[in-house]
Amino acid sequence: MSSQTLDCLGLKCPQPTLKLTVMATKMQPGDLLEVIADCHTFEKDLRDWCARSRKTILWIRDEGDGKKRAQIKF
Repeated sequence: MSSQTLDCLGLKCPQPTLKLTVMATKMQPGDLLEVIADCHTFEKDLRDWCARSRKTILWIRDEGDGKKRAQIKF
């Protein structure tokens, strides 16, 4: 099991989701991916992406200044 971080700060929809999709191809079952983004639709987009791709959101945190950090289990 490995843990990766994906920095999507400064990217606007749909770029964070596209970067997440690319990163997902490198992840193995059980891996953890932490994503940080400041796009105002990030949380909804992430929830939708995880539902479609059957991945588990372990947590989503508001870090202030519009930033959100989330951890996904593959």
